[in-house]
Amino acid sequence: MDKEIIRKNSFKAWLLAARPKTLTGASVPVMIALAMAYTDLQGNGFRIIPAVLCALFAFVMQIDANFINDYFDFKRGNDDETRLGPKRACSEGWITPSAMLKGIIATTLFGCAIGLPLIYYGGLEMIMVGLVCVVFCFLYTTLFSYLGLGDVLVLIFFGIIPVCVTQYLCAAPTAGVGLQGINIEGLLIALACGIVIDTLLIVNNYRDIDNDRRAGKKTLIVRIGKENGLRLYLVAGIVGAAIVAISLLMMFPLWLSLISIVLLLPYLLLHISTYKDMAIIGEGRELNKTLGKTARNMFVFGLSTAIAIVLCATLI
Repeated sequence: MDKEIIRKNSFKAWLLAARPKTLTGASVPVMIALAMAYTDLQGNGFRIIPAVLCALFAFVMQIDANFINDYFDFKRGNDDETRLGPKRACSEGWITPSAMLKGIIATTLFGCAIGLPLIYYGGLEMIMVGLVCVVFCFLYTTLFSYLGLGDVLVLIFFGIIPVCVTQYLCAAPTAGVGLQGINIEGLLIALACGIVIDTLLIVNNYRDIDNDRRAGKKTLIVRIGKENGLRLYLVAGIVGAAIVAISLLMMFPLWLSLISIVLLLPYLLLHISTYKDMAIIGEGRELNKTLGKTARNMFVFGLSTAIAIVLCATLI
């Protein structure tokens, strides 16, 4: 993609800066949460408006996080010629830093505006949930990623919080499901979601291990090394799928759970295949292909899990 064909601050430039492919990570927790809410309600009284608002909030906050990452990495000088990942808007000159700063303000405010009506459905505690999500967007790039906390935060903000909160908001009050009433099966599936989404961060940090060391980023991969990072990638995907399988066995009759667990096999096969590709490639920009395949795998996981949950709830 040549600089010449992308006009500065154009629509195409903003579209590239938004990184549409990363929206997979935002969609997976919502898909799973909607399936869980459907199960809680047994198909009756599902709240459509909170479902739409939660999905929009997740997408906008993901774009906001991408803008923040683009801007602050440019300011820190991390996006130089040694960068191995996909091109970034500020460093390529597609978007000026001042325009990106305005974009960050706009997407943050837009995200807050989308989340505001959720107070009606979830109560005043939604204000705190929203504020925590916004703060996470800013602190991840500017602080937490340098401290090696990225993987833990992915478990929380791409697993537990979006799945549990969306499930709560989409269930009618009569379902008896509140934030304090999320059951162990729901928490386990939320955790599995976060673990699988973390495989994307593992690939990203595996590819960038040398640059991260130079930049002083103490990512998990920097701490444990490349060989262990490769093993972690494989294990994370398998563990995520296993947790979902265990949760289904806890939630539904054995025969029904076993049938639904079969739906997870395509994800596992894709994940193992991607792991093998990652091991062969080893390093360099070619790992961006592994990143793309991992995003695809995540979506397959989310869709398979959601279908399995709904199928069990329908047939029980």
